[in-house]
Amino acid sequence: MTPGEARTRLQGLGLGGDAVDALMAHFEDAERRGKQGHGFQRVAWLETVGFEPSARPERLVAEEGFERWAGRGALGYLVLEAIVRATLASPPRHARVVVAERCFPSGVLGYWVRRLAEGGLVAALTATSPRRLPHPAGGPPLTGTNPLAIAIPSTTGQPVVTDVSMGAVTHGDVLEGRARPEELVPFGGEQAHKAFALAVGLQLLVEALVGPEPGVVLVVARPEHDPVPVLRELAEGRRLPGADRP
Repeated sequence: MTPGEARTRLQGLGLGGDAVDALMAHFEDAERRGKQGHGFQRVAWLETVGFEPSARPERLVAEEGFERWAGRGALGYLVLEAIVRATLASPPRHARVVVAERCFPSGVLGYWVRRLAEGGLVAALTATSPRRLPHPAGGPPLTGTNPLAIAIPSTTGQPVVTDVSMGAVTHGDVLEGRARPEELVPFGGEQAHKAFALAVGLQLLVEALVGPEPGVVLVVARPEHDPVPVLRELAEGRRLPGADRP
């Protein structure tokens, strides 16, 4: 799907210009970073997802150290867009926990924390999704793929960004036909219990704070130190997570 076709089809869903621009920026970044499963092809999937095109997320609680948002039927991408913009416009003095209920789909979590890190904030973000991962021993799906993304800003260059899903493949891989549904299991092979344990912990963390519907939990803080230069020196030129590919 071309960028022009993607934009036209998003407009056809009844989304306003700002919403279309925000989604296109996300998809273009995914394409540029080689994450085609989260790129323009996601538009076809969005056409099958129920959402209210005119809905706007709402900030229900706004305290220095805590915020709660409600999706109100908006796409999760647009909920996170509002959260990131609000956080950059009014960052915490020290740290803040932000939770959002009914926030789905949330897209590439690394995209959101990277923007926060580029604004000078340490950020950690996790999100739940429909239950897709079974227990390593089999059985029905018990958790979402529950990615975890962390971004650390640096005064000497681009931030370090890690973004890991707990699945051996992504749901996007399944949607695009690059993987079979039965391959969507916790990663790690014989050590899959470790990824499953983390998926369970993240699932329950989010549900405890936002409820049973898919949601997100974000932690942002002002850094006190810059550990990135030391790590880059130790890496001796090897690519670190989140770095732009040559």
